[in-house]
Amino acid sequence: MSQLTKGKCKYCGKEYTMSYMNRHLSACKEWLKQLDAEKGSRRCGYFQLAVYSKYNRDYWLFIEIQETATLKDIDSFLRDIWLECCGHLSAFNINGISYDAVPVEDVFWGGSSKSMNYKLESLLKKGMVIGYEYDFGSTTELMIKVVNYRIGHWKKEKLTILSRNNPLALICDECGEKPAVAICTQCVWDGAGLLCEECSKTHACGEDVLLAVCNSPRMGVCGYSGSDIYPDQFVPDTDNR
Repeated sequence: MSQLTKGKCKYCGKEYTMSYMNRHLSACKEWLKQLDAEKGSRRCGYFQLAVYSKYNRDYWLFIEIQETATLKDIDSFLRDIWLECCGHLSAFNINGISYDAVPVEDVFWGGSSKSMNYKLESLLKKGMVIGYEYDFGSTTELMIKVVNYRIGHWKKEKLTILSRNNPLALICDECGEKPAVAICTQCVWDGAGLLCEECSKTHACGEDVLLAVCNSPRMGVCGYSGSDIYPDQFVPDTDNR
């Protein structure tokens, strides 16, 4: 399915692939102008994170988050924008240690996990890559890379989306012509199941097993039908001026 997707920069609105966006953000003139204009005596550290699907790089995000935020803050954001469907458990893996939504002490196997209440400043360093899993049954696996760190003026927004991949241009697998609006949760395991509006009405598996096409690596899994908070198309600041 790989399409080398592009996404828009929050500050200048220009479109780049994930790899180029990674380079662009540190040099974006519009963002640098905003940083120069910020005021206030209170300072704060910020981590810039690249988040992407472990098995499908078409889906990616760049975010900036305060160092005093916690793993729980990242978990909540990922659930809101990409993952939440049935309240499944989730966990980060950092240097072989599991930080779980519901930490447990495994007395029988001698293992244990920690909570997500740790602040990022105590865990993250520029250059490190950590793993994340949502739902330990039909698991969606993500990777998170710490691509940058800066000290700047404190702002009330704890987390800011810097860029997000544009929605994929998916075509119906049955007619091969029209844009897909639904996906069959049975056919998807065979590498098919994308359906346009018309084909979804006559699909052999029935309408009960269909989910909405959405801009998420969890599309077609469990009961996920997209975010109720974030639109599939990321809107940069330039579109709101």
